[in-house]
Amino acid sequence: MLKIEHIGIAVTSLADAVPLFEKLLNSPCYKTEAVASEQVTTAFFRQGDTKVELLEATGPNSVIARFIERKGAGMHHIAFEVSNIEEEMQRLAAEGFTLLQDKPKPGADNKLVCFLHPKDTSGVLVELCQEVK
Repeated sequence: MLKIEHIGIAVTSLADAVPLFEKLLNSPCYKTEAVASEQVTTAFFRQGDTKVELLEATGPNSVIARFIERKGAGMHHIAFEVSNIEEEMQRLAAEGFTLLQDKPKPGADNKLVCFLHPKDTSGVLVELCQEVK
């Protein structure tokens, strides 16, 4: 793993959360993006080499809507940048981690992503991400 790529935070409203995080981080939101396949809209902030990603559900059956229903708004996942996501997925599966996808899928911010089940990572949802070149 190369670095922490971003920290994902589930929010109920980007309209409310973006201005709050712009003040908190003293940095503008540089990008918003809808990810229709996940029923989510994202907003990104840069903090040095790391990003903060806000996630708002766009449908009642989205992962983010279900997360907020169960746990409330808050930290959703931590994402680690990898140079070769398929190799890292194979390595982690061999180490006994449960992958939530069999193959990488398209994610926000021009990334391929795969998630690890939180039961294997001390309750933290871990995302692997690789920039699409």
